[in-house]
Parts: sequence; C-alpha cells; structure tokens
Amino acid sequence: MIRKIYKFGGASVKDADAVRNLKQIVENHKNEDILLVVSAMGKMTNAFEKVLADFRANDGQLGWGAMCPIMEFHEKIITDLFEPDKIDAVIEKVTMLLIELYEKLQDTHKAYDYQYDQTVCYGELISTTIIAAYLNESGIPTRWLDARQYVITDDTFRSANPDWNETRLRIQKLDAEHIRGLVCLTQGFIGSTNGGKHATTLGREGSDFTAAIFANCLDAEEVTIWKDVDGLLNADPKRFKETVKIPHISYSEAIELAFYGASIIHPKTIKPLQNKNIRLNVQSFVHPDMEPSVIDGNPSPITHHPSSITHHIVKDNQTLVSISPRDFSFMNEHNLKTVFEVCDELRIHANMMQTSALMLSLCFDHDDAKREALMESLGKMFSIKYNENLQLYTIRHYEEGQEKAFIAGRKIYLEQRSRATAQFVIENA
Repeated sequence: MIRKIYKFGGASVKDADAVRNLKQIVENHKNEDILLVVSAMGKMTNAFEKVLADFRANDGQLGWGAMCPIMEFHEKIITDLFEPDKIDAVIEKVTMLLIELYEKLQDTHKAYDYQYDQTVCYGELISTTIIAAYLNESGIPTRWLDARQYVITDDTFRSANPDWNETRLRIQKLDAEHIRGLVCLTQGFIGSTNGGKHATTLGREGSDFTAAIFANCLDAEEVTIWKDVDGLLNADPKRFKETVKIPHISYSEAIELAFYGASIIHPKTIKPLQNKNIRLNVQSFVHPDMEPSVIDGNPSPITHHPSSITHHIVKDNQTLVSISPRDFSFMNEHNLKTVFEVCDELRIHANMMQTSALMLSLCFDHDDAKREALMESLGKMFSIKYNENLQLYTIRHYEEGQEKAFIAGRKIYLEQRSRATAQFVIENA
C-alpha cells in the first residue's frame, strides 16, 4: 500500500544534477511505498505560457521553430542524464508530446483559460516522462501514471476543483494494484474533466495540492514537499537577510500563512491533509538529512508558539482597484453585494480589501483581462481607479515598527492592521 507522498517542485528538477539528486533521495526511500508528484522542470511553465501567447498573437500560424527553446532545454537534460545509446529513445518520447502540443496550439479560437490548460500541462508530462525513464534506467522500477486519469475535476479551467468522489474511486485502485518496491510517479498541478477529454490545472503552483489529493484518497501517513530551503522559514531568504526555520506549526497556522500568500505551500493543500490528520513535512532536497519542518494537527510547542515567530510574506505583481458609487451613495451592503458578485463571477480573489464610507479597495494578483472585465461590468454604477505593479507585504504576528525596514522610502497605497496581522500595499522596489 502506498503510504508516503513525495512532491518535487520545479527547482528540484531544474537540471540534470537536480534529477540525479532526486534519484538519490528516491533510492534511499524506495522500499517505503512512495508515490512521487513532480512539477515541470525549472521555469518551464513560464516557457509554455510564452509559447501560448506567441501562437495566440499570430492566430496559430507559427512554425515548429517556436517550440525549439522548449525542446532544446529538455534535450540538454536528457543528454546529460542518459548513456548515448539511450538518448534517442527518450528524445523521441518528448518530441511526440511536443508534436501533440504543436497541433493544439494552432487552434487559437478556443477561450484562453481552456487553451492555457491544454498547453501548460505538457511541462509536467514531459518532466515526468524523462524522470521515469531515468529512474528505470538507474535500476529503480518506476510506474509512470497520467494524473489526468486520476485527478478528475470540474471545467473551471486554470483553477479546477476536484470531483472528490470520482477522484477517490480512481486513486484508491492504485493500492490494489500496487507492487511493493515499485515507485509510482505522476504529475502535479494537472487533472482533467470527467472522461479525460480536456486537461485542467489546479491553479499556479498547484502541485502541492495534487500531493494532498493523492494522500487524502490513499489515506497516506505523510506528505513531504522537497524544497530548495532548509524547511519552513518565516520569510523568503532572497528578500530578508535574517530568517528563522520553524520546526513545527499547526494546520490552522499553515492555512493562515497560505491565505496570505506564503509561497512554501499552495493555499488548498492543508484541508485534505487536515481532514485525514496526515502529517506534512517541508524538507530540504539540498540537505536531505536535515530534520524537516512539520505541519500537523498538534498545537505548536510553547517554545515554538506561532505568536512568538513573526512571518514576513511578500506578494509581487499586485493590482489595487478602488471602487466608488457614482451617485456618492454609501458603500453599503447592497453595493458591496454587487461588487462581490462580479468578483465571484470573474474569479477575482482579493488578497486584501478595505472599506470606507464611499469606497471599496481590493488588492489582487495582476490580470489585465480580469481587471478590464471588472471595470466593464461595474463601470456604469461605479467610478473605478487602479494602480498596478505593486507589492503586498504581510506581517503575521506583527509587532509595532517591524515594517519600517522593508518599506522604507516607498509609497504606501493602503495599510490595514488587526490583532495579529498587518498588511501594506506598497510601490514596487
């Protein structure tokens, strides 16, 4: 029976050396009945987004050359990983996948969100094809699974919701089929509508959620997310000089951090684990012998109580929209209902909101199409102003003055403080 789920993100499979490191980790744990959930390699999702934009800008009329950067990136990894007599067979598999994608990219008359999901899923399909071949060649028997046949969702493209009943039926069959010592390998981030006809994605960085879905349906003991940091940190070490590793936090605290945008875990990851009391480890793939950070249902020990640790979370590329009634009426419940219904319809998630007598301010992830649709839908009733290219800086377990070093010299567009949290919408550095 499969009891442990290991998730490897893009950074942990970004090049040949990273894949070799993954192989070593798997080799050390191959007898523990594990399932691997793997993302696209490196920043390949961005590359697939770019090729989609190029094809749509040219009505699908681009030659095979548009695919070359993607092909060359994966070819280099394959050449570095495999013996000369094995290279061609793996390259052929990847080429066939890219030919499938090339044909789909020419049909640009579909809705963007739909075509997006049919495009970017190939990042995960290619990465897992390469890694499965490498593990098998390295003497680690590995079964490649197509996540689109297991994670069944609705048709909310780019942010699909699992059909838990159908997904559970499909995933639970894996236990009955599982052979001890055989490593299972599948893709994060992707699923499909019922019948597998149309690929879907679970939202950007959704591979964590995939791992949680499999863990929940398999009643796994634990999920381990392998990261390029030493565990769960209280801040991004690329932005803040002094960071602290957090040995343990509760599910509820993890949900709070994910809600505010902590990049260490996808916001939807915790609930499926909490429902089955499944432990989540955040572990370094650079230093795999180091103790992981643990997220579970136990309250944090007094010595590491969440209130004693300040968390700093920064979300880039934010849009701030200010909405006011044109008739100068109050921003009352009726007007708020109108605005929120439109936001719900457009799938605009507010990372921060603030209300005054005459204005509602919403801060959300940059999306030109959604912002323009919001303005068009509300423009007759409301006056709307917006600012772009902003940052949202959140301090969890805030103490007075902690924001000064990070926001020094920058314009503050909006700020909000509660008992435990302070948020600032600020100009980009």
